[in-house]
Amino acid sequence: MNAPRLLVTGGAGFIGGAIVTAALERGWSVRVLDSLRSDVHGALPAVDPGVDVIVGDVTDPVVVAAALRDIDLVCHQAAKVGLGVDFSDAPDYVRSNEVGTAVLLAEMTAAGVDRLVLASSMVVYGEGSFRGSRGPARPGPRRAADLAAGLFDPVDEITGERLEPALTTEQDPLDPRNVYAATKLAQEYLASAWARATGGRVAALRYHNVYGPGMPQNTPYAGVASLFRSALERGEAPRVFEDGAQRRDFVHVADIASANLAALDWTGETAASTFRAFNVGSGTVHTIGDMAEALSRACGGPDPVVTGEYRLGDVRHITASSERIRTELGWAPALTFERGVEEFATAPLRAAVRR
Repeated sequence: MNAPRLLVTGGAGFIGGAIVTAALERGWSVRVLDSLRSDVHGALPAVDPGVDVIVGDVTDPVVVAAALRDIDLVCHQAAKVGLGVDFSDAPDYVRSNEVGTAVLLAEMTAAGVDRLVLASSMVVYGEGSFRGSRGPARPGPRRAADLAAGLFDPVDEITGERLEPALTTEQDPLDPRNVYAATKLAQEYLASAWARATGGRVAALRYHNVYGPGMPQNTPYAGVASLFRSALERGEAPRVFEDGAQRRDFVHVADIASANLAALDWTGETAASTFRAFNVGSGTVHTIGDMAEALSRACGGPDPVVTGEYRLGDVRHITASSERIRTELGWAPALTFERGVEEFATAPLRAAVRR
């Protein structure tokens, strides 16, 4: 049997590059479509010489049609990520994420390509799941006045008691609370509509906090682990917002890559629909403060500084149950938090983005 021919959009990026490496190690034929945007790539990234690279934008139908020629599977990683600078970023998020996905799906239909893995995100849930004395709860957006007063944890609006965070499952309500989150959910809706209309198969992977070698640096769109690591590389203390107790599930990029390959193997036979969402996390809960402290120790750098600052678009706690992907796709993470952070502390980051 011939090796699958895989297209990875955004394949020169942090996560896309790890997927490309994992697919090549399997002996797959890989093509990359990447715009190489200067606000993402501080310098041209190194790409394996065995990879066919097309430089172009996923919103361009002509470029996408060329990239899909002779392709069997698509792994769609191209997206504008992060919370952004302010609302003026909204048009670029919508164009990059929503329009880009719509163009890709339309051209996949024309090319007869029917299998897609979509990079989604935990941000589609908004706040994670909570429990109080009255049972399960999903709190609304936090109020600026509470945050300014240092009241960071959601409370039951009737009793006033602090809610206890719980693991979030794929059945929990979706509640995007910033522009990036809204566009990630729109990508899922577009992909689900495409699957129903064409009979295609989509696995939407809701990544939790991804970190690891090759993370971008010096950019407001980078993840918190990269911001901490970049500060330590400059000899500065990591700056931790709120009180550092925000719960997250940090998952290594190598495990994200292996989850994508598992999803590409998915036939759709385990689900009632040809669209299926999967949480992808490590399965262990750590706080943002834990990450800052672990990186500081591993780098031999200054202790983190807890600032009490906050961003209205951030959520307090979001941690995943990854039981579905373990059960249905047979995937499990390979790296522990301790081993992953120790590696990340000395691993190369991407070239700094100039602003």
